[in-house]
Amino acid sequence: MEYDLVIRGGIVIDGSSSPPFRADIGVKGDRIAKIGDLSGSRADIVVNVDNLYVSPGFIDIHNHSDISIIAVPSADNYVLQGVTTIVIGNCGSSPAPLTDKNREVVEWYRERYPEVEVTWENYSEYLDVLDKLPKKINLVPLVGFGSIRSAVLGFGDVKPTEKQLEEMKNLVEEAMKAGAFGLSTGLIYIPQNYAERQEIIELCKIVSRYDGIYTTHMRNEGIKLIDSIIEAVEIGVKSGCPVEISHLKAVGKPAWGLVRKALDLIEYYVSLGYDVSADVYPYTATSTTLSVVLPRWVREGGYRAMADKLRDPKVVEKIYSEVEETWRYTGRVIEWREVVVAYSPKHKEVEGKSIAEISREWREKPIDVVIKLLVEDNGLTSAVFHTLREEDVIEAIKSPYTAIGSDGSIQKYGDGKPHPRSYGTFPRVLSRYVRELKVLPLQEAIRKMTSLSARKMRLWDRGLLRPGMKADIVVFNYYTVRDTATFEDPHNYPRGIEYVVVNGELVVEEGRLTGATSGELIRYRH
Repeated sequence: MEYDLVIRGGIVIDGSSSPPFRADIGVKGDRIAKIGDLSGSRADIVVNVDNLYVSPGFIDIHNHSDISIIAVPSADNYVLQGVTTIVIGNCGSSPAPLTDKNREVVEWYRERYPEVEVTWENYSEYLDVLDKLPKKINLVPLVGFGSIRSAVLGFGDVKPTEKQLEEMKNLVEEAMKAGAFGLSTGLIYIPQNYAERQEIIELCKIVSRYDGIYTTHMRNEGIKLIDSIIEAVEIGVKSGCPVEISHLKAVGKPAWGLVRKALDLIEYYVSLGYDVSADVYPYTATSTTLSVVLPRWVREGGYRAMADKLRDPKVVEKIYSEVEETWRYTGRVIEWREVVVAYSPKHKEVEGKSIAEISREWREKPIDVVIKLLVEDNGLTSAVFHTLREEDVIEAIKSPYTAIGSDGSIQKYGDGKPHPRSYGTFPRVLSRYVRELKVLPLQEAIRKMTSLSARKMRLWDRGLLRPGMKADIVVFNYYTVRDTATFEDPHNYPRGIEYVVVNGELVVEEGRLTGATSGELIRYRH
């Protein structure tokens, strides 16, 4: 038999957590045709990978490249990690649907990615843009609850009428019919945190009708972590949706240690027959908008409204008295040295500096620094929060019910000081948690980065190396693979990822990007 591509002589880790074995892999078109001894076969391209490890392409189950994929379709910082598929639309945030009530999010896109032209309104039109995009990576889309809610209700603290709830249901159904894999929530963010549990359940019933998934950045990841897991599972049980708990962690010292209890609770629900699992990233810092340190009422109405409020001295005075209480609710203590600016469009000079450090330089109180940045950046400042502990990260990574997800995004190289997870998540698991700390066997780590995520997302023809499966493949050097991105210098690609195949085509060869754009938008076929 003649093949388009043969990967010869590698040590195969097939994604099932089975022991490694030596074999050749033959690819025909975009699928794996045969695994075994192919020494007598002919192929257009033969890649000799003696003593290198061959696994399914890594699947990032939690990614935020909804817009940046359009700006940087080569997805360099993920493909060079060995990632072949990313799940987008997480934390309740997707770029569609857009209406007059939530169109201000377009301004955020224009600020961060001026080269991206927003030509869509509904979810189907957005997916059409992704479909036509020449890209190196596969995309799996979710629709965001925040986008659905704001499209109907705006960004205010309001409860939907029956008619408005029906409008929201219709938007969810349109997204599912267009190819969404499910609904995501980010229940710490405006306007999602105004939603009552039953509202989410009603929307998830539509998702369940189309065999979709419910993924959630929970309402609280601090001292109320366990309550939040119970809420997430209740939404799944009452709606009929499988539940994926996003980036499981315990934020802030008062919550440290709760990850073990959270995992025990997840395991209990699994023992009852419920489809509940989680994902985790291998770092002790989170990253999100800087505005989360402010009381919820300040953020009501969206970014523009928040910036306007912060210009009012009376509002600022009220914030002084409330910010401590807000942080106590989330299980944090205000340690401004732990809060580091990742992106500031108006103050590039402070990117990579902590609020405490900026406070000293500007000779202003830390909360005044936060307010000034948010006002002058029009609410768009983002930050890295060093609020986790390694023991909890290890507990989460060890669990058989957690997949690996970066919670990062495709980056413009050199822009800002983003969390290093966008450049190093998957090689870091292999180097630090497998090779160095020996937290996981190699084959189990590969399962967490491949078939576990594929199974959860209903990607039945990906995540395993089997004849007939899609030819998404990564070849790496186990002894040299490692992340090089740091919090101080995040724009660094990993080492040890030698070859990456996406849908049968080499997109990375000998550690360098090729010109192939074989990625595809994967629509869920209900």
